[in-house]
Amino acid sequence: MVRTGSAGVAAGPTLAVVAREAGVSVPTASKVVNGREDVAPETRRRVTEALDRLGYVRRPRFDAAKVPGLVDLVVHSLDSSWSGAILQGVEGAAHDAGLEVVVSAGLTRTRGARPERGWLDKLIARGSSGVLFNLSELTPSQYAWLDQHRIPYVLIDPVLEPPPGVVSVGAANWQGGVTATEHLLALGHERIAVIAGHQRKMCSSARVAGYRSALASAGIRHRPEYVRHAGFDESVAHRRMLDLLDLREPPTAVFVCSDRMALGVYEALTERGLRVPEDVSVVGFDDLPESRWASPALTTVRQPLAEMAATALHLLVRMMEGDRPEGTRTELSTRLVQRASTARAPMTRS
Repeated sequence: MVRTGSAGVAAGPTLAVVAREAGVSVPTASKVVNGREDVAPETRRRVTEALDRLGYVRRPRFDAAKVPGLVDLVVHSLDSSWSGAILQGVEGAAHDAGLEVVVSAGLTRTRGARPERGWLDKLIARGSSGVLFNLSELTPSQYAWLDQHRIPYVLIDPVLEPPPGVVSVGAANWQGGVTATEHLLALGHERIAVIAGHQRKMCSSARVAGYRSALASAGIRHRPEYVRHAGFDESVAHRRMLDLLDLREPPTAVFVCSDRMALGVYEALTERGLRVPEDVSVVGFDDLPESRWASPALTTVRQPLAEMAATALHLLVRMMEGDRPEGTRTELSTRLVQRASTARAPMTRS
């Protein structure tokens, strides 16, 4: 049986013919065509070969013209000022572009090695024109699912190095680490520690690399004991700061790779009866609202979160229109926002 179009032109075999050729049921053949994962590898192979052999014309999994005004934003959570800044940037850019945004929080977390089917199926059902991801990470199976269904997507501040060809937007983290450290060096600090996030995260390793580069340029020996990792957790940063204070030569300044972790550092210094910045200078990273509310107000490296999100939306729109960006990684500049948490090193004040 061969299907015909409205003008009587042959449109290829039906799915029933493909199923019969492969020796499977029509629902099983449909699962393969629609990218479902609950099919045995051998069965998938037979159906795929039958599809190719018979010239079955797959209906596009994803029709960007179906609902041209709808995009998805998937974030890790909605309970932080970080996510609020991302949402603000996406919504503002989407409004200017005449798009609507569907926001989901943490719905693509994995169960074992497989993505949650519910959200992915709903994405197809509502016909969104593209997806922005601001998640801890995507799994290989999630990347494969998106590519298989030809869904345009852009990553905002990806945790790990994305696969080749995946479009992402982030900040100039290395330069931010340099800027923060150079600021402390200019104030006469030489015993400068860094409390970083996760060792394997791109942003964290880049900030630490910038810190080390600035020290090397200033001719200051890098001290391994001055580098601590706290996983972007405020309470862990608190413990890491206490550890630093217990060193024979504790630091006079610390570069903390997130504003939230800097709050934990403040708490540790207060516990030890030390003052910011008179005894220890502190520089954060992000420029979240918390940095302005802290006492003293936190000197920090501004990461342009809203601008990053807006840039990602603009790139996604281009991809939805069939235009592939020239580069896969876009980095926005960071800058130092100087407030009250840094001062000259104690031994060099006049």
